[in-house]
Amino acid sequence: MKTIRKYFTYLLFCGFAIIAIDANALISIDITRGNVDPLPIALPTFGATGSDAQKLAQDVTSVVENDLQTSALFRSINSRAFIQKIQDSNTIPEFASWKRINAAALLAGGINMTSSEQFSTEFRLWDIYAEQQISGKSFTTNLNNWRRVSHLVADEVYKRLTGEDGYFDTRIVYISEYGPALHRIKRMAIMDQDGANHRYLTDGAFLALTPRFSPTSQQVIYMSYESNIPKVFMINVDTLQRHLIGDFPGMSFAPRFSPDGKSVIMSVSIDGDSSIYTMDLKTKAKHRLTNTDAIDTSPCYSPDGKNIVFNSDRGGSQQLYVMNSDGSNIKRISFGDGRYGTPVWSPRGDLIAFTKMHENTFYIGVMRPDGSGERLLTESFLDEGPTWSPNGRVIMFARQTPTYGDRGGKWSIHSIDLTGYNERLVPTPQEASDPAWSPLL
Repeated sequence: MKTIRKYFTYLLFCGFAIIAIDANALISIDITRGNVDPLPIALPTFGATGSDAQKLAQDVTSVVENDLQTSALFRSINSRAFIQKIQDSNTIPEFASWKRINAAALLAGGINMTSSEQFSTEFRLWDIYAEQQISGKSFTTNLNNWRRVSHLVADEVYKRLTGEDGYFDTRIVYISEYGPALHRIKRMAIMDQDGANHRYLTDGAFLALTPRFSPTSQQVIYMSYESNIPKVFMINVDTLQRHLIGDFPGMSFAPRFSPDGKSVIMSVSIDGDSSIYTMDLKTKAKHRLTNTDAIDTSPCYSPDGKNIVFNSDRGGSQQLYVMNSDGSNIKRISFGDGRYGTPVWSPRGDLIAFTKMHENTFYIGVMRPDGSGERLLTESFLDEGPTWSPNGRVIMFARQTPTYGDRGGKWSIHSIDLTGYNERLVPTPQEASDPAWSPLL
């Protein structure tokens, strides 16, 4: 058996006191394959003393289990099959008992109420095959943060067993919609990636569109039709303070932050022509990157900030183009049948997601930055607006389902793995469109 290498670090991050215990993992999941058989993992309810702590332990365990199962990479073993009772994180597994029920991994944890407003939790992740601990951490935080702690635990399990960073401790900002097709109320909303902690950021008095997170996840840039003129605003998702971004002579569309958060990039329409501009958020200096009679829009930076992808009809139909961040060296990268739009660079930098329109059908697809390796992941009446999970393994998008007797259809948010498997509906209180995924919190 490998010698277990353990080290302890003490961190203070976002109000959490964290103690980390790490080791070499022997279990691994190859998430680059298409249809991956889920890894069987045992998730006993975290141990706890007292009714309040027991309820919290059940809630934390449930969120961890839901996170892992929705990834489709893990299968939670029914607790009725458990032979050994796990009391808390310090219980040493009887490995033979867990092997008998075909568990590949075991997550054991405990909850302790440190005060009426705070709690601590500790967990240990065990490799059943290797009969060794492969991870362990403890968190101390406010009771209001229990869902975040749950997501952090799930992220750690995901990372240790896949080798990739998790994506559960994240938020989604999107456009909530309701009302008849010709008089839609569209307001901006935010929620955890699993649909919890839902709240509205705008009141619906003015149309809100295309929200996008800053690299810090605290700010969102979006477009709003105030005084019937589309303008770009930035809002703090916690304080709800907002302000107007610059003052362009034309209409501003599709704003996004640069990777360092110091500037924004957007499309500005003047006299019928749409060009791509950047603006420094501190100095308000503007710089025009494209200058043709074409419609250039939906710009998005590469993760290193060196390149920009956008869509344009400069070649006669709507296609994808890549250029240097200063606007030079423009190259077309899409050459398949149909039209292409809403390109978004993967956080890993290896792929670009896009919307494709061909013969009255919409697709969400991906291609390499040079245009090679195009793959279509979804197909429907109307799919659009992809957004990446921060680890670059899952794509979220908006889908419109046609309805009879009404113009248009109903909007909802879905997610799908990069492999093209595990398509899921993301729960929202009302119709939903135009999602944007935050970085890890």
